[in-house]
Amino acid sequence: MLLCRVSAVSQTLTRWGRRSHRGGGLLHRALSFSSSRCHVVSPGEVSAKPAEAGSAPGLYRDTVLLPRSEFPMRLTGQKLLDRELQIQQECGFADLYSWQRERKAKKEFCLHDGPPYANGDPHVGHALNKILKDIRNRFEMLRGRQVHYIPGWDCHGLPIELKALGELGTSGLSPMQIRQKARQFAEGAIARQKAAFQRWGLMADWDQCYYTYDGAYEAAQLKVFQEMHASVVRFDPVSVPCRTALAEAELEYNPEHVSRAIYATFPLSTLPPEMASEAGLESGVSVLVWTTQPWTIPANQAVCYIYTAAISLHTRLRAVVFNCSQLEGGICKHPTIPDKEVPLLPANHVTMAKGTGLVHTAPAHGMEDYSVASQFKLPVECMVDEDGKFTDLAGPELQHLCVMTEGTDKVISMLAECGALLKEEQCVHSYPYDWRTKQPVVIRPSKQWFINTASLKDKAKEALQKVRVLPESARGSLLTMLDRRTYWCISRQRSWGVPIPVFYHRETGEALINKHTVSHLAELFKEKGSDCWWELPIETLLPDQVLKNVSSKAGPVTDYVRGEDVLDIWFDSGASWAAVLEGTADAYVEGKDQIGGWFQSSLLTSVAVRNKAPYKSLVVHGFAVSEKGEKMSKSLGNVVDPDVVINGGKDPSVPAYGADVLRWWVAESNVFSEVQIGPTALNSARDSIGKLRNTLKFLLGNLQGFDPRVQAVDPKEMHYIDQYMLHQLREYSIKVTDAYSEFDAGRAIRVLQAFITRDLSSFYFSIIKDRLYCDPEDSLGRRSCQTVLEEILDGVTRSIAPILPHLAEEVYLHAPGHDGGETLFKSGWIKSSSVWRRPGLEEAVEGACAIRDSFLSSIPGKNAAQYDLTIAIEPGLLFELMESLQEEATSTSSQLAELMTVARVNLASGLPRDLPPDAPLSHGTFLINLEGEERLSHIAAVPTSAARCPRCRRYTADSADCLCPRCQTIVSQAH
Repeated sequence: MLLCRVSAVSQTLTRWGRRSHRGGGLLHRALSFSSSRCHVVSPGEVSAKPAEAGSAPGLYRDTVLLPRSEFPMRLTGQKLLDRELQIQQECGFADLYSWQRERKAKKEFCLHDGPPYANGDPHVGHALNKILKDIRNRFEMLRGRQVHYIPGWDCHGLPIELKALGELGTSGLSPMQIRQKARQFAEGAIARQKAAFQRWGLMADWDQCYYTYDGAYEAAQLKVFQEMHASVVRFDPVSVPCRTALAEAELEYNPEHVSRAIYATFPLSTLPPEMASEAGLESGVSVLVWTTQPWTIPANQAVCYIYTAAISLHTRLRAVVFNCSQLEGGICKHPTIPDKEVPLLPANHVTMAKGTGLVHTAPAHGMEDYSVASQFKLPVECMVDEDGKFTDLAGPELQHLCVMTEGTDKVISMLAECGALLKEEQCVHSYPYDWRTKQPVVIRPSKQWFINTASLKDKAKEALQKVRVLPESARGSLLTMLDRRTYWCISRQRSWGVPIPVFYHRETGEALINKHTVSHLAELFKEKGSDCWWELPIETLLPDQVLKNVSSKAGPVTDYVRGEDVLDIWFDSGASWAAVLEGTADAYVEGKDQIGGWFQSSLLTSVAVRNKAPYKSLVVHGFAVSEKGEKMSKSLGNVVDPDVVINGGKDPSVPAYGADVLRWWVAESNVFSEVQIGPTALNSARDSIGKLRNTLKFLLGNLQGFDPRVQAVDPKEMHYIDQYMLHQLREYSIKVTDAYSEFDAGRAIRVLQAFITRDLSSFYFSIIKDRLYCDPEDSLGRRSCQTVLEEILDGVTRSIAPILPHLAEEVYLHAPGHDGGETLFKSGWIKSSSVWRRPGLEEAVEGACAIRDSFLSSIPGKNAAQYDLTIAIEPGLLFELMESLQEEATSTSSQLAELMTVARVNLASGLPRDLPPDAPLSHGTFLINLEGEERLSHIAAVPTSAARCPRCRRYTADSADCLCPRCQTIVSQAH
C-alpha cells in the first residue's frame, strides 16, 4: 500500500518542492495535453443516485454514507428575511463592535466614516458606501485588528432647513424656532437611515455615533476654527442663491446656459491724452463693451482694457482703431446713470478672445472685477439684495425687479432708450449654478468669512504625496480641485448651523474675536450645545477677562451684538477628524463627489492645524446608476430603493432578495466606476449566492458526524490528493486576503468562484465522492478527505464572511468543530498553515492531472469509470512522481486510480504489445526542469472487463450482481 511509503515519498516531494519555484513549475505540459480540468461523471456521483426499492443497489443503500444536513439548499421570501433577522439576533450583530473594541489587539484599523447628510431616506448610494466600508471593517476585525469605526451624520445646512420648514419659509420664525424644526427633521432622517444600516448588517456601536449638532462635536469644531481664524478675511464677493453664500465646491457649471449678451457704448467724456491730439477725431467718441450679464450695467465702476491689443472706438460716423495703451487716462460717462463717470483702466484679466477687448467692470458682481476695484480703490456698490432683486440704490425703475429676468429686460430697454445699445444676441456659455437648486446664481458682495487657501495649498499637496489613493487616477482630480480653490467661503446666512463665534460693535462694525472668546464659547457649546449662542446673554458668552477689557476700552458690552452667520457645512464635516479621531485614519472611503468636498475640507483643516493629512489612504468610489447607466431620478422611474431590494415590493413580481444579496451586489461591482443596479444585477447576485449555498451544503452534508477536534487526520498521513487540496486552499486564502486588503472585494469574489468551480466542483468533489460514500466510515482515507473538507468549509466560510455575514454565520451554526453559542466573527480569519504548502506535491498532482486531461479528451462523451488506463512513462522523475500516487504496477484503489476516475490504472515504463487495435491512445511530452530534458508519456484506454459493483457502482467486481472486494468486506462487517 502507498501508506507504507508515506514518509519516504514525503521526503522526496519536499526535496522537489525546495528545488522548484512557482514562476516555472517542475513540469511543463506539452501542447498535446489540455491544461483544463474536465468534469466527468465519477463513480461516487453514480453511487449517490437513489436506488429503487427492491433493486440490487437498493439492498445496499443503507450502507452508503450519503450527505446529510439540515442546512437549507435555498431560502426565499419571508423565510429568508426571518432567517437573516434571526441570525443577527442569535449571533450578536448588535454587540460585535463593542466586543472587538474590548479585546486585546496589537494593531488598530481606523476607517473614518464620512457623515451622510441627514435630509432624507436611505438610498442605494448609502448602501454602496456603507457596505463597502463594512466589508473592510469586518475583514480587519476577523484578522485580529481592533477596528475603530464611528458612524456619523452631517446634520446642519440649508437643505435640511428648507425641508424642515417646507412651505412655511422663515418669515416670522425666530432662529430658535427654525433650529428646533430643523433638528426634529434631521433626527427623523437619522433614525430611518440608522435602522436601514443596521438591517444591512453593518458592524458598529449604534448608540455611540457622532452628529455634527452635538455640543461636544461643535466644541471641537470651534477649536479648529480658533486655530484657523487668523487666516480668515472678510468682505469679498460670493455666490448667493437661496439667500446664502456658496463655496466654489457647491457650484456646478452649466455649459448650456443661455444669456442675453449685448454690445453697449460708453461715451468718452475725457479723451485719453494720447488720443486728444489725434487728427480727425471729433467729439462723440464712445468705447464699445460686451457683456453677458446686462443687469450688472447699473453697478459699473470702470471699463478695463488690455495693453497689448488694438481696439475700435466708435464715433458718430466711423470706427477708429487704436492701440489699447493709448486709452490710459480716459474717462467715460455711464450710459444709464446721469452725471456718473467711470475711468478707463488696464487689467490683466482682459483678453481679445471674446467681446471687444474692452470689459465692463462691476466690482460688486465678479471676483476679477473686485480685484480691479481693490487695486484702484474703486467703490463696491451692491444694488442687489439677498433675494436677487434690485434695491433702491438702482433707482425707482429697477427697484424690486429680479435681476436675472425682468431686471435684465429693463436694463436693456434703458440702454436702447438712451442710444447706448448697439446689438443684442443670445450667448451659450458656461455659467455657475447652485448644485442643490440647479438654478443660476447671482454674484454679489456680502459680508463673509473666508479662508485664504493659497497659503495652505502647497502644504496640502505635500501631505497628499504621502497618501495612498485608490484608484490612483483620482489623485489628479484631487490636485486639480485644490488648485481651483483660492478662497474658501466658510460663512452662511442661515440659522441652522454652528454659529461663527464673533461679536460686532454696533456702531463701528469692528469684530471681536480672539482665542479667549472662542475657547470660552467652545466650553459653553460642549456643555449646552450651540443653541446657547441665541439663548444666553452676551455677558455669559464672553469670558470675564474679555468683558473687563471691552468695558475699559470700548464702552459697555451691550454695545456689541453677536454675529448672525453660521459655519459652512463643509467646515462642519471637514473638522470631524478633530471630534472623532484620536490620530490619523487608515482610510477615508467616499464617492467621487467628495473629491472637492469632504476629502478636501478635511485635508485643508487638518493641514492648517496639524500640518498633516487626516488619512493615510483615500478610497474613491463611483455612483450607483441604473442598469442603463442613467442617473437615478424619480421622474425617470429608475430609482432603486434598498428597502424594496431587501423586503420585496408591493408587486409580487418584485422579490425579497435579503441583505446579503445587496451586499454581494456591492462587493461584486467595480466600485471604482459607476455601479449599475437593477433586476439583472440583483438576480445575478442571488443566483451566485444560490450556487455558493449548494457548495456549502455539499460540504456540510459530508461532514455529518465528523468532529475535527478528535477525528482530524494529520496532514502527513493524508492521501496526497487531500494534501494537494490543502496546498490549494492555502494559495486561495493568500489571494483572497490580498484582495480584501486592497479594498477589492470584487477580486475576492472572483478568486472564490474560481476556487469553487475549478478546484472543488470540477475536480476535487468529483474525485472524492466514492471514497466519501463507500469507504468505511472511520477509514483513514475517508477521515483524511473529511479533514480537508472541514478545512475547506471553514476557509470558504470565513472568506465570504465580510461580504455575506448572515450566510457565513448560518453556515457556522451548522458546521462541526465548535461549541454551541460560538460565532464565526469572534473566531478569527482563515486558519491556513504553512505546513500545507507543498510545491513538490503540487507538481505531482498537476502532472497526473495533465495525464487525466489527455485521457478524458481521448474518450469524449464516454464514462471514464468503464475503462482500464495504462500510463507508460520513460524512467525518470516523471515516473517517480506518478509512482508516488500508485506504488503498485496495477491497482483499482490507488490514489492515481481515484484521480483518473477509472476502473484500474496500470503504471509501466512502456505500453504492452497486446493492446487492442481500437484502443484510444494519447502521446505527450513533459519538460522536466530539474533534469533539463523532455520525457515521453503514452496513455492507452481499454474498456474494462470487470463488472459494475451494485453498491459503489465502480467497475471493480468480478461478475454482475457481485460486490467488489472492498464493498464485500464493508457489508460483511456491517452485518
